[in-house]
Amino acid sequence: MAKTASPSARKARATGRRSPLASVSLLVIGLLATGGAYAMFTTSATAETSSQVTSMVSQGQKLFAANCASCHGMNAQGSSAAPTLIGVGAASVDFQVGTGRMPAAATGPQIAKKAVQFTDSQIAALAAYVASLGPGPAIPEPQYLTGKGNVATGAELFRVNCAMCHNVAGAGGALTQGKYAPNLHSVSAKHIYEAMLTGPQSMPVFNDLNITPQDKANIISYLTYLNKNPSPGGLSLGDLGPVSEGLFVWIFALGSVVAITVWLTAKSN
Repeated sequence: MAKTASPSARKARATGRRSPLASVSLLVIGLLATGGAYAMFTTSATAETSSQVTSMVSQGQKLFAANCASCHGMNAQGSSAAPTLIGVGAASVDFQVGTGRMPAAATGPQIAKKAVQFTDSQIAALAAYVASLGPGPAIPEPQYLTGKGNVATGAELFRVNCAMCHNVAGAGGALTQGKYAPNLHSVSAKHIYEAMLTGPQSMPVFNDLNITPQDKANIISYLTYLNKNPSPGGLSLGDLGPVSEGLFVWIFALGSVVAITVWLTAKSN
């Protein structure tokens, strides 16, 4: 004779409800499966990234030994001819090598910008190697290099912190002992940011406590605006201010007056 189901079992079948323990078990299984998959993919991605960084550092070390160690030392410890690179960070290497200033062609009061000798991937490898030697400023994030910041704020910051050397229009200018502040009209946004961050040669360091990353982006926006918009006053005369303007007046305006005077005198005679 068949057994008769209990009233609670008949009620559970009639309502179609599962036991509360079954729901909890399914939830736990789902969480464990999701967590395990995430951990597996994260570990794999981390291992792949770590392998790429190690490969870049190894390549950078070889490039450094072949092109930089003669001055900076095999371990980048520096020498009487060049400073140590331990702790200068990836940003300094990217600026110096990315603008062609390094490797230097010759010593002098100031190392000038020249043609770049390395590819982008080689520069990245050199930067990764030097960055591995000690903590230092990193290459800036792309979000600060768009040139879409506050131009008015950037102009004010540039006048206060930069114009005394680079000129209010970024045209550059002479310094002492044969040094100079370079023209900024053709400098990329990344290299401008890195120069503020690392203070190459005679330039002071503007770290994030002096000028925040957003304010650096505002300065870049101001310089980008100058590059894209012509001088509202017409002929810019090199953006050198009263010096070039006075010279222009002296040579052309006064010269014209003298020429007309001579012509009128000769004509009357």
